[in-house]
Amino acid sequence: MKHNNCYVYPKTVREMIEGKRHYEINGGEKLPSVTTILSSTQDPEKTKSLQAWRTRIGEVEATRIVDEAGIRGTAMHKILENYILKEGYIDLTSVGRKAHNMAMRIIEQGLCNITEYFGLEATLFYPGLYAGATDMIATHKGEMAIVDFKQTNKPKKREWIEDYCLQLAAYAMAHDYVHKTNITKGVIMMCSKDNYYQEFVIAGEEFKKYKYKWLGKISQYYEKRKESNDA
Repeated sequence: MKHNNCYVYPKTVREMIEGKRHYEINGGEKLPSVTTILSSTQDPEKTKSLQAWRTRIGEVEATRIVDEAGIRGTAMHKILENYILKEGYIDLTSVGRKAHNMAMRIIEQGLCNITEYFGLEATLFYPGLYAGATDMIATHKGEMAIVDFKQTNKPKKREWIEDYCLQLAAYAMAHDYVHKTNITKGVIMMCSKDNYYQEFVIAGEEFKKYKYKWLGKISQYYEKRKESNDA
């Protein structure tokens, strides 16, 4: 795939403010991350379900599973990034070998449909509202799309990935506003630790639905922050 550098993405610094990730954009404004907004507006039922899982298997085991997934995901992303940039990279640890196998599934079954990319690990921001880093902005099957790579412990159903879809919508809206594009498609390329590949394409009316839902999340986040500041 070729690199099309027609868009210039900002230089950013990530920092934690009151325990929440923020991005400093071009040395100027500091904006909450997309994941910060999502976690702050999470459905209470989802929070309860996660806590019930941690209680059921125990805090130590839950922390081990989460940490292991994070390390594996970081390694997989590094392998994919180096593949796209045509740079050499090797990780001979057990986690690295598993991540390599997962990355190869994404390369063989997902990246084969990418003809060009505009940005890799690019920060996108909507002035005054939010910022975040997406894995790739690319042309997927002839259409410009936001692309995210995900690792998972086990295959997922479409109804379980709402937050991932909201992330794609948030990044698309930010790109559209700053770069005057019209991105109507998001693609999640996911591989389980057992090397099962899944691809979720969100487009058309479904993508529009997530954009509207994301706007609601932004309103909810800033309303909660205002109430907290006024208290």
